[in-house]
Amino acid sequence: MTPIEPTDDKTLQDALAGDINAFQRLFAVFQNQLKSYLFRLTANRNDAEDILHDTFIRAYDKRGTFRGDSSLKTWVFQIATHHAYNYLKRQRRWTADVSEKAKQLVLEDNGLLRAIERVHDTSPSGRYDIKEHIDTCFTCIAKNLPIENQVAVMLKDIYDFSVKEISQILDKTDGTVKYLLQDGRGVMTGIFDHRCALINKNGVCHQCSELNGWFNPKENHQQALMKIDLVKGSKKYNRERLYQMRAELVKAIDPLHSPGADLQEILLGCNVKVMEGTMNNER
Repeated sequence: MTPIEPTDDKTLQDALAGDINAFQRLFAVFQNQLKSYLFRLTANRNDAEDILHDTFIRAYDKRGTFRGDSSLKTWVFQIATHHAYNYLKRQRRWTADVSEKAKQLVLEDNGLLRAIERVHDTSPSGRYDIKEHIDTCFTCIAKNLPIENQVAVMLKDIYDFSVKEISQILDKTDGTVKYLLQDGRGVMTGIFDHRCALINKNGVCHQCSELNGWFNPKENHQQALMKIDLVKGSKKYNRERLYQMRAELVKAIDPLHSPGADLQEILLGCNVKVMEGTMNNER
C-alpha cells in the first residue's frame, strides 16, 4: 500500500522536535522511491539498503539543521546522495561494453549460469520482460557517466526533480545542473545510438533479444518487441526523442518490486562482477 503523505504542519513540527514516529511517517512517503534511486546508483540492493538505513539515521540526527529552504524529501535526498557519492567515488566508472563482457562471464561460468536459471525458474520475481531489461540497461549506461552527471540525470529524468531541487541536492548552480544534464544525456544517447540493436540494427548489443529467446523460447520475439513504443518509434524519431522514450519507460518501472526484479538483479550483478574484476586487475 502506498503511504499517504502527512501534509499538516504539525506532523513536520513533531518530527523536527524529535518524535521519531512522526519522522518515520514523513520518511515513508518517499522511502521506496529513495531506495529505488539508490539501487540505480549503486547497482546493488544490499548497498542501497545500507545507504537508505544510514540516511534515515543521519537525517533524524541532523533534523535540527533542516531550515525549510527545500522540501523534506529534497533535503533527505541530498543526504542520501552524499552517502552514495562517497560509495561511488571508490568504484570504477562502468564501460559501454560491460554487457558483452558480462555475457562472456556467464558463458564461461556454469555455476553462474545455473544460478541465473534457478532464479528465473523458482523466484516469484524471476520473469523476463524486455521492458525491464531496458530499465536495467539504462542503469548500466548511466554508470558510464561521472557521478554528478549520473545523479542529475537520474533525479531529473527518472524521479522528476526540478533543476532547482537538483541544484540544492548537489550544491551546484542551476546553470551547472543544466550542463550536467545536457552532457549526461548526450553521452548516454551516443552510447545507445551506436550500441543498442533495438534502435540500430547495426548495434553491437543484442542482449534484450538474446535473453528473451533464452527465457521465453515459445514467445514470438518480433511481436514482443513491437509492444514497445521505443522499438516502434525507432524508425521515425530522432535520437533525443528516443532517449526521452527510454526515460519514460524506465520511470514507469520499480526495479526492486517488478515481476522480474530478482532476475534483473542477478543479471545486473554479472555486470558488477565484470567491473569489479576490471578494477582489481588494474591494482
